[in-house]
Amino acid sequence: MPLVAAGISILSSCVVPDDTSRVAKEDVTAAAARKEMVGLSEADIRMCAGFPTATADVGPAGQIWTYQRSVQRGNLNIAVPTMAVGAIPAVGGSLNASPGGYCNTQIRMLNGHVAEVAYAGDNNLPNSRDALCVSTVDACVAYARQRRHTTAVSR
Repeated sequence: MPLVAAGISILSSCVVPDDTSRVAKEDVTAAAARKEMVGLSEADIRMCAGFPTATADVGPAGQIWTYQRSVQRGNLNIAVPTMAVGAIPAVGGSLNASPGGYCNTQIRMLNGHVAEVAYAGDNNLPNSRDALCVSTVDACVAYARQRRHTTAVSR
């Protein structure tokens, strides 16, 4: 029985916190999008990300385009029942691997061009912040790099 209690204790210590921002680094593609997408035109964004899910006019600050993405993944949930053995305190818990989530990618347009990219939502993975947002911006990062490369070569 002590071996079972030790195993349960180890499993319960593996629970990943909801907020991983202090322990995980931002996904490299999500971070690159914050810089490389700046300056792309509205037409460029529609080409690489599609049409926004929602838009909001923010007056002199431009418009905010929102791309909403829900990510459903095959979840692995392991629940260990709570049990107490004699003087040993109650142990138990659960482990959720590869959780789904959602990302709202917000792109602020000013004078018809990208001025800022930001992320919101339940978009972190255990080892990477904003990772669930990558599917929205990865094509735009590649598009921006290709356009800059083509422009530099043609000069």
